[in-house]
Amino acid sequence: MQRKLADTLVVLDFETTGLSPEHGDRTIEIGAVLLENGTIADRFQRLMNPGFRISRFIEGYTGITNEMLKGEPRCEEVMADFSEFIAGHNIVAHNASFDRRFLDAELKRLNQAYEGECCCSLLLSRRIYQEAPNHKLQTLVSYAALPQTGRFHRAQADAEMTASLWMSMIDRIRRQYGLSTIFFDQLSELSKIDRLYAHRYLSGLAEE
Repeated sequence: MQRKLADTLVVLDFETTGLSPEHGDRTIEIGAVLLENGTIADRFQRLMNPGFRISRFIEGYTGITNEMLKGEPRCEEVMADFSEFIAGHNIVAHNASFDRRFLDAELKRLNQAYEGECCCSLLLSRRIYQEAPNHKLQTLVSYAALPQTGRFHRAQADAEMTASLWMSMIDRIRRQYGLSTIFFDQLSELSKIDRLYAHRYLSGLAEE
């Protein structure tokens, strides 16, 4: 199987009614960008109606209101379209275990499954930006002097800022280690090793 490049993939973000799809929480917004060779080539953004009222906390946290969701399509309709958008691509998300749980749960309702690989930009940032105050998306955008493309906790803005963060980490690796070509599986592996060994791992890639 041909290895896929780290700068060609889909970066996504979900806003949801709560923390747990296992306890009935649903998605209310999806935002995603398709990166091709590090440049945004396409976007996907939709609000969706979960079929019940969302809490005041979620309204305040996301800025998405029950009124906004009233006329939007159901989750199943939006996710059917989104499954086509991500087909054939690896995916990245910030705190990816959260987004992956909701992606899998929503697709399961459609009797579908996502077959690609997933990498967490938050975990990777702990290896690349070890000196950052913390590794929340908002902190890293400021720390790395990345453009703020909209309100945090709105899916499209978060996806675009995560994409910028992802590319900033790739660029930092390229500069520091002289790697012109970086593969997705390499960054996925890096995101899982002890951060004390990140430099050794990247130095080893440079010597290959």
